[in-house]
Amino acid sequence: MAAEKVEFTDLPLKRQREEEEQQQNGVSETVSNEPQPLGISAVIPGWFSEISPMWPGEAHSLKVEKILFQGKSDYQNVMVFQSSTYGKVLVLDGVIQLTERDECAYQEMITHLPLCSIPSPKKVLVIGGGDGGVLREVSRHSSIEKIDICEIDKMVVDVSKQFFPDIAVGFDDPRVTLHIGDGVAFLKAVPEGTYDAVIVDSSDPIGPAQELFEKPFFESVARALRPGGVVCTQAESIWLHMHIIEDIVANCRQIFKGSVNYAWTTVPTYPSGMIGFMLCSTEGPSVDFKHPVNPIDENDSQKSARPLRFYNSEIHSAAFCLPSFAKRAIASKTN
Repeated sequence: MAAEKVEFTDLPLKRQREEEEQQQNGVSETVSNEPQPLGISAVIPGWFSEISPMWPGEAHSLKVEKILFQGKSDYQNVMVFQSSTYGKVLVLDGVIQLTERDECAYQEMITHLPLCSIPSPKKVLVIGGGDGGVLREVSRHSSIEKIDICEIDKMVVDVSKQFFPDIAVGFDDPRVTLHIGDGVAFLKAVPEGTYDAVIVDSSDPIGPAQELFEKPFFESVARALRPGGVVCTQAESIWLHMHIIEDIVANCRQIFKGSVNYAWTTVPTYPSGMIGFMLCSTEGPSVDFKHPVNPIDENDSQKSARPLRFYNSEIHSAAFCLPSFAKRAIASKTN
């Protein structure tokens, strides 16, 4: 895919301060006659500001050096820009998905928290993850024989391969099979007990990812897992979305009869500076997520060309330590 060169002056600019002060509810608007996506973010002079109803009343901004790509797929708006401090940035519908500087904190944790909690995983399914980062991390595990990925938006895959080759390198693994399509429909067609692990690398529960946070989807995941199989799904921020997390926990405790846990990591460019993960196992061989049995960071091969940047066994266990308010809220959703 050829990059669409868009000069800075071609982009919607923020209105002048006197006009901004007239806007209601403190939400900036872009100068555009076209309908804006749910994530109403704007490239203002020299800055990208992330504004969304998912985190009302606040915004996170990055200084923009250059817009590298803008496009609209069948599902969402896609943008890549060069930031001054976090490297290249991938944005979907106005929401930052990853930056070169801190993507390791998310990609490594969402992958190794589940895969290091079970011995010798062999078959893994990734839902979403079209940037290839989760694939890159899954491929570190030598026991794995088959990696399926189902990504709904081909443009995300193509753009990631072009602008984020160090992340999209995961697609080069011969164990990977890419399926472009709806992850919900894909899971329904999967034979029961196919996978050792399912990793759901979804965006926020608005737009095309909404179904990935609902009870029927988790039921399909549980059916696709073998006894004692594990799932790890993106599960929002304890600072912003405790109500969403409580619903996810309640659903998962009804569906998954093994272990159900919430973990978290720090990602500076995500809203509130952190993101959580829901980790569950099906009934069968017991899984203790808090104490990894497959410590990948002790493998000599990880000291080679592409060492782990964030994950290790200590941070694995620490990820399950929750602040008191979150611990209480999650505990209240027991059966």
